[in-house]
Amino acid sequence: MCAERMQRILTAIMLGIALFFLAQGAAGNALYFKIGVVLQAFIIVMMLIWAFTNFCPSLWAFTKVFGPCKWHEDGADER
Repeated sequence: MCAERMQRILTAIMLGIALFFLAQGAAGNALYFKIGVVLQAFIIVMMLIWAFTNFCPSLWAFTKVFGPCKWHEDGADER
């Protein structure tokens, strides 16, 4: 596993957790709805930071732990 893939997996998991809380909040639990909104806002802010500064804290940390992906060495096309 490499850093970029781990970061994408983490983002998908966080979006799933936020969706769960938002769904529970829509069913009537106000606290879960608030938690879902806060998680979703956090994800949006982190994506905007990454977009404007080209720095992603989770990607930086995963690169230290797992190392960067070597997309061109395993035969994947450049996209």
